[in-house]
Amino acid sequence: MARRWNVNVTPTERIARILVGSAGVVGGVLVAAGGASVWVVVLAAFLILAGLDLVVTGATGHCPLYQRLGHVPASLKGGMR
Repeated sequence: MARRWNVNVTPTERIARILVGSAGVVGGVLVAAGGASVWVVVLAAFLILAGLDLVVTGATGHCPLYQRLGHVPASLKGGMR
């Protein structure tokens, strides 16, 4: 049975995460395509992974780090979705 995560990211933050994460993924791909050295490609891979994390947490509305820290935005405290 699939476990449903609670939404712990506000709608505004979700949009911001998706936009910033997408920019990170695109930037990482562009930097990796230039591939000057191994270190540049490795750092570009980290940028891509961080961007993907932001896109996924923005799209799902659930941040595992927020959950672990017990953080719930004030606007979502009234009714957990």
